[in-house]
Order: sequence, then structure tokens, then C-alpha cells
Amino acid sequence: MEVFKIVSRKSFGIITLFMLLVSTGINVGIYFSIDWLIVFFENDTGNETAEKTISWAVNNLELISQNFYVWVVPATMGIFLLCGWLLWIILRFSIGKILAQGHGKTDDKSSKGKSKKDFVDHKIEQDRKRRLFLHSLSILQRDGRLLDFFDEDLSQYDDEQIGAAVRSIQEDCKKTIKKYIDAKPVLESEEGDIVKIEPGFDIDAIKLVGNVSGEPPFEGVLKHRGWKAGKKEVPKLSDIQDSGIIMPAEVEIQS
Repeated sequence: MEVFKIVSRKSFGIITLFMLLVSTGINVGIYFSIDWLIVFFENDTGNETAEKTISWAVNNLELISQNFYVWVVPATMGIFLLCGWLLWIILRFSIGKILAQGHGKTDDKSSKGKSKKDFVDHKIEQDRKRRLFLHSLSILQRDGRLLDFFDEDLSQYDDEQIGAAVRSIQEDCKKTIKKYIDAKPVLESEEGDIVKIEPGFDIDAIKLVGNVSGEPPFEGVLKHRGWKAGKKEVPKLSDIQDSGIIMPAEVEIQS
């Protein structure tokens, strides 16, 4: 739009200068035409009626000639400048409207393009989060066979066999969680102890249940100590393209 303003100012100056030149040329032509008509009528002779008409015409032409710079020049220039400025206003309005429509279409295209990009970025971010969540399960599956245990039908095993399997899976998964997360309790007190919750406590770290009313400090029984990450290490993501794959199948090729 800044370019349109610059072009608009330049076109106004060009149109004004052009109209001044045209009106100057016409004024020069009118001036010499009046002188020629005066000479022509003065040399013309005829009957009495014609002479009166010629005399009237000559008197008026002389009057115009004497006041040429007072009447004719301002009137001519004013008319041409007015016409030129009206033309400039019409052109400016028309071109401005066309540019506005083009700018609006460009904005629409940009908006559509941006909306499409935002949609793609949002989808990529959702896939990334989903993959991160499933990746944590894939680590527990890889190191502790956790999903295999959940998928197993335990009804065909006795308690001793289940206990042995659970112990092994628990140890492997515990090592993995210790390696990457190193989970620690949010509150160090033991479950069942009376704890005091001070004002300004972290509502994300401590959840109040039961008969909660008024303002802290509160006192209550610790039902669960909670967990927080002692480490924030994220295992490196695999190069699997499908975010739904937790762990690929393994096929041993027999030679």
C-alpha cells in the first residue's frame, strides 16, 4: 500500500502539470484567435445591419482581449485543473479498489496457507507426543518384557511361577526406570503419617482430597507419597516412522 501512495502522489503531479500545459496551449490559441477575429471583422464591410453586428462583435472581442488574463486564463486553467483532478480521483479510487481486492485475495491465500501449515504442525506435534508416550512403553518392553507379561494368560500358571516371573520383570523394569527417570517421592514422609501443607504449595505436586475447605495451612493423613522424576533423560527415539509401533517384531532367518 505504501507503493500505491507514492504512485498516487506522482500521478497527481503529472496530471496537474499536463492539464496546466494543455490549458496554456489553449489559452495561447484563444488569444491569437481573438486578435485575428478583431482584425478580420474590422476589415469586413457590408450593409448597416452587418456593420452593427460586426461592431458589437469587435467590442466584445476587444473587451475579452483586454481582460484576457483576468477572465479567460483563470477560467480555462480552473476548468482543466478541475477535470484533471476529477480524473485523478476516479483513477485513484479504481486502482485502489483493484489493489485492495488483490491484497485481500493474497491475505486469504496466506491465511489458508498458514492454517494448513498450522494444521500440519499440530498433527506432527501430536504424533511426536504419541510416539514419546509409546516409546516409554517400548523401553520397558525391551528391557523388562512388560507388555509380554500383561499379555500373558496367568490362569495356566501357579502362584509360585507367577511370583518368580513378576520378580524378574519387576527387577528389570525397576532398573530401566532408575536409569532414565530415577523416580523419587514428592513427600518424604511415610504413608499414614500426619503432614502439614503450608500456604503456596504446588497444586501440581500435591493433590488434596477429602473435606477440603478454607485456606492453608492444612493437616491431613498422607495416603500416597507421589512420584517425581529425579532425572529428565529421554531415551533416544528409534527411526521407526509409524508412531503406533511400540516394538517391532523379531524374525530369525534360518539359513
